[in-house]
Amino acid sequence: MYSPEIVLEAVVNGLLTGAVYALVALGLTLVYGVLHIINFAHGALLTCAMFAVWGLATAFGIDPYLAIPPLVLVFFGMGYALQRFVIGPASHGDDNNMLLVTLGLSIAIENGLLAVFHSDTRGLEGDAAFQVVQLGPMLISRAKLIGFAGALLVAALLWLLLTTTDTGKAIRAVAREKLGARLVGIDVRHIYAVTFGLGCACLAVAACLLMPTYYVNPRVGNAFVLVAFTIVVLGGMGSVPGALLGGLFIGVVESMSGLFLGDSLGQLGIFVIFILVLLLRPTGMFGAKA
Repeated sequence: MYSPEIVLEAVVNGLLTGAVYALVALGLTLVYGVLHIINFAHGALLTCAMFAVWGLATAFGIDPYLAIPPLVLVFFGMGYALQRFVIGPASHGDDNNMLLVTLGLSIAIENGLLAVFHSDTRGLEGDAAFQVVQLGPMLISRAKLIGFAGALLVAALLWLLLTTTDTGKAIRAVAREKLGARLVGIDVRHIYAVTFGLGCACLAVAACLLMPTYYVNPRVGNAFVLVAFTIVVLGGMGSVPGALLGGLFIGVVESMSGLFLGDSLGQLGIFVIFILVLLLRPTGMFGAKA
């Protein structure tokens, strides 16, 4: 049996990791809640963001945390353009076509990254992964603490955007009733693009928070998007609070599974939870029946 201090440290580390998972899931659930599709390109776009962070750090010496503002703007613009000028026109208003277009984008982006960067794994130099903060008897990674705070801040800002701004009200109107929103003068195509851009902006922040302690290769985003999809199902498809709480919960499950089952089986608990949710509560914690 492990001592209570070790178990407590595992729970805290799980919460810290889960916050960044939640940030990745926020973009996925936001796009689903408004466009009503699963964005299959989500993982590939996260990989692009992680390579962008790595490139800025290695070529120009820009700290990953300082790269957050410019990369948020770049990836918001890229997401807006992809939805407005590629995904939307190519889908011809059919959600099934939109799924196929995002799947095609994922394959194209991943193979483009493989052509440029090959399959090599890259990481940032420095000792960020070894810097710790002592909280009582626990030693906690400084980078994970920053990631936790950053993820909560982004979630709060996203909630404020959706609840207090005209753009947020328009997003919620389109998510609830697309035809009704169009009838009152809301540009639905613009709102779709803004939503997709916000999802990509969340990925940019997540990449900046991950890279100080993680690595990147052209396929790394796939692992994160599998966890993010589990979080979205657990929290409720389209639910922003559900994605945040689901991410924290999944982070703890992964950490405890790794502690008791070993690192190689750390994600086993995640997919057990995924299956149980589908069997017992397919709408998730905060989801509603269609």
